[in-house]
Amino acid sequence: MAVALPSALTLRREGPVRGPVRRRPPGPLVLLPSLLVAGALLLPVLYLGVRAAGADEGIWRLLVQPRTLRILLRTVLLASAVTASAVAVALPLAWVTTRTDLPGARLWSTLTVLPLAVPSFISGIIVATVFGPWGVVHHLADRLGIALRPGGLYGFPGAWITLTLVTYPYVLLSARAGLRGMDPALEEAARTLGDGGWRAFCRVTVPHLRPWVGAGAVLVALYVLSDFGAVSMMQFESFTTAIYLQYQASFNRHYAAVLSLVLVAMASLIVLLEDRQGRGRFYRLRGTSRALPPRRLGPWRWPALTLCGLATVLGVLVPVGVIGYWLVVGVRQGEPLALALRPAFRSLYASVLAAGVTVVAALPVAILSVRHGGWLAGLISRLTYAGFALPGIVLALSLVFFAARYLPFVYQTLGLLIFAYAVHFLPQALGPLRAGLAQVSPSQEEAAQTLGRSPFQVLRTVTLPLVRPGVVAAAALVFLTTMKELPATLLLGPTGFETLATRIWSTATEGFFARAAAPALMLLGFSSLSLWLLLAQERWRGEG
Repeated sequence: MAVALPSALTLRREGPVRGPVRRRPPGPLVLLPSLLVAGALLLPVLYLGVRAAGADEGIWRLLVQPRTLRILLRTVLLASAVTASAVAVALPLAWVTTRTDLPGARLWSTLTVLPLAVPSFISGIIVATVFGPWGVVHHLADRLGIALRPGGLYGFPGAWITLTLVTYPYVLLSARAGLRGMDPALEEAARTLGDGGWRAFCRVTVPHLRPWVGAGAVLVALYVLSDFGAVSMMQFESFTTAIYLQYQASFNRHYAAVLSLVLVAMASLIVLLEDRQGRGRFYRLRGTSRALPPRRLGPWRWPALTLCGLATVLGVLVPVGVIGYWLVVGVRQGEPLALALRPAFRSLYASVLAAGVTVVAALPVAILSVRHGGWLAGLISRLTYAGFALPGIVLALSLVFFAARYLPFVYQTLGLLIFAYAVHFLPQALGPLRAGLAQVSPSQEEAAQTLGRSPFQVLRTVTLPLVRPGVVAAAALVFLTTMKELPATLLLGPTGFETLATRIWSTATEGFFARAAAPALMLLGFSSLSLWLLLAQERWRGEG
């Protein structure tokens, strides 16, 4: 599913399919908005640099003290472990649901992606509830006389499991897109030359999937670096929690800015490594639309079904079941069934606004990248990852610093919050927009211009209708991630602006799980709707 890939890899893989693209200089209608977007993306990082420059000499003692280095190492280890486990779970799931005769493959294709709709902090709460020292698993183990770890799954193990469950769909979606776009003639050729199924898979399929899996793995690693909710619930001290505590506990905000830049450097290093690995690996994946016949699983059918079932149970059924249990217990104990309609309305309209603004901002960048190319287009496209590489808490802090000092009238306004969402999630909109544009022949736009249409009329009447599926996919993806967003909403939201995510966070961290149940179910429902739209588009494209 290419729409889930905010990576430059998407464009390199899809490419124009209906004739060569004429490279011509971009007009002001495309160039000026693209430059404005690039400036907006650079703003948080530049201001963090300015703020960090004002730190005193004590910052060096803070940076080199053993505790800071230990937190840095633990964060890197967590990101590495989650990325590796997400790939290990997602790769076989992608293969069995797209290339085999797995019973109910279409249903499993949907169910195994649904954990993407579960916010990480909700998963953290549920893992703590089920596997914590007073959780269901410990209670059952005590009755059976089995000794488990006294502290439950708090700390590194809990954060590892929680983040793996909510992030493996990034790799799964990416790998499935690679498998569906791969030219089946390559595998057939390998088998004709005498390679068996496993050998052909290792020699042909895996190398061609590597860029797609790499793109998904980068998203997972960046997600782990930027996560705040799950690590907080699992009581795992990561760099994001250290920055948050530094911001909350110290009046010297320069230190928080310096620590934020360290995290930005780590995220940027990951993006650069992915880009370096991807450079020079061009694979033509769409040689033919003909699909390979599904491979027979035989006796491997049961392990494949077990894997799909485990992923569904742990990633979807357990969260929904635990939240439903909280709801029932709360109602039985007299807890009022609060549907959190006002937070739900705020979540919806903030997410709709964020989706609209982000798509509008990403569109000129996508047109510049696909239709015109050149070093400037490449530079602006790469700059979009500055926002995505920036953890939500770091982005929020940089905007807090900037607005409080230079634009106090926008501090804690909805406009600033939407701006933060757009900066953070713009690459998620850029990926599907570029993929959609790359599949539209430029000759259709040129024909409209020949008939006397202005550039704006061509954009409105020709380009946008043709890339509508990409626009819808981009908006749905941004809507989904905005609904789940927590740190930026906590720090930048207007006073009294409570969304479903912040309501769940505030009630659950105070121990009122029953009160958090109804908002959590509402959040899962709304997030699942946008995910359904993304999956439906993938199916429609496949059938088309």
